[in-house]
Amino acid sequence: MFPALALSMQQLQPAASLPLLSCLRRAYSTSGAAAATNWFSHVEMAPRDPILGVTEKFLADKNPDKINLGVGAYRDDNGQPVVLESVREAERRVAGSHFMEYLPIGGLRDFVSESVKLAYGDDSPVVAAGQVAAVQSLSGTGSCRLFAEFQRRFMPHSSVYIPVPTWSNHHNIWRDAGVAQKGYRYYKPETRGLDFEGLMEDIKNAPNGSVFLLHACAHNPTGVDPTPEQWQAMSKLMLDKSHFAFFDMAYQGFATGDCTRDAAAIRIFIDDGHRVGLSQSYAKNMGLYGQRVGCFSLVCDSAAEAAKVESQMKLIARPMYSNPPLHGALLVSKILHDADLKQQWYQEVGVMAARIKDMRGLLRHNLQQLGSPHNWQHITDQIGMFCYTGMSGEMVDTLAAAHSIYMTRNGRISMAGVNTKNVARLAEAMHAVTKEAKM
Repeated sequence: MFPALALSMQQLQPAASLPLLSCLRRAYSTSGAAAATNWFSHVEMAPRDPILGVTEKFLADKNPDKINLGVGAYRDDNGQPVVLESVREAERRVAGSHFMEYLPIGGLRDFVSESVKLAYGDDSPVVAAGQVAAVQSLSGTGSCRLFAEFQRRFMPHSSVYIPVPTWSNHHNIWRDAGVAQKGYRYYKPETRGLDFEGLMEDIKNAPNGSVFLLHACAHNPTGVDPTPEQWQAMSKLMLDKSHFAFFDMAYQGFATGDCTRDAAAIRIFIDDGHRVGLSQSYAKNMGLYGQRVGCFSLVCDSAAEAAKVESQMKLIARPMYSNPPLHGALLVSKILHDADLKQQWYQEVGVMAARIKDMRGLLRHNLQQLGSPHNWQHITDQIGMFCYTGMSGEMVDTLAAAHSIYMTRNGRISMAGVNTKNVARLAEAMHAVTKEAKM
């Protein structure tokens, strides 16, 4: 590259070599520095994540009575994070019991087996027949990303239909996988409920063999779920159209307090003969937010097919992150495999779900007591961690500026941030910004 630099010191006279080498060093350093400063000069600042941006504004607020309703993480009635007792006990049992070796690409096998049974049912025929290909993933985001890449490779002519609205990261995941996205109607602003007619029409009009992303329960951000009868109608129509259903289940147990009930949509589709995909996460229902533990599964026609599919799932995961983390998977498998711990977890996730329901009832009651001209029934009709209030972005801005109450600009409230100590103030502030408005 620079031949002069290859000359040995013996080939140069000492007196002449020092100035020459000095010049070469300066020239090389200058050109190298110039090149280095140009590598990233075109990179622009990325847009701020809407949820993290809410937290930043909340943290900068000096008001001691400020309320953060942006982040989707459970809090107790004192506004504090919670570690479940079943998780603490699992931690005690696994502490010091394992080496810190790499897991296989597919993750901890006991964890994967228990996760599949939790989702599809202990007595599920597809589980018993070995038809489920599954790997441990990096929580729900990782599961969705693995499937998006799988779809690009092995379902190359399909688009993914995503509900309007949905969790914002869904769009990022399928975009980065290079999969074409289309929207289907889901939420109806006029009723603050499900646009079932529009949804069914969009399922019918989609080209045969399309992929539909479905929230298994506790839809984020709306909190609006189909009824069992509506799920059955959706399943039949999607089967007639040869559509593929991919379920994102981030809230099993957290929605109704009943893990079986929250998995009903998946089991309806399986009973009807669908071959489905599934993303599971243990962030919300076990409070393992920082452990990044989840499961990605695909139901196949046979055990032989499942073995092939699972091998490709692992092949996709290998260059992304090589293999998943150990600790969270140990905790989940310990809880799900031990009958007493599992029962304790069922009770604890039921308590979390019940507290969210109670806060929904209190918020609606307080708004009605204030004489609000609006119908707030949707607060209690909706389910899960989030409430889609119907408030505009301007109303949300006023709540932050005048009342130190923070949420995303689509009017979504994280009900986990509401407690008996702040619910009255929240209702008063919401009433203040909505009483003169048309909603």
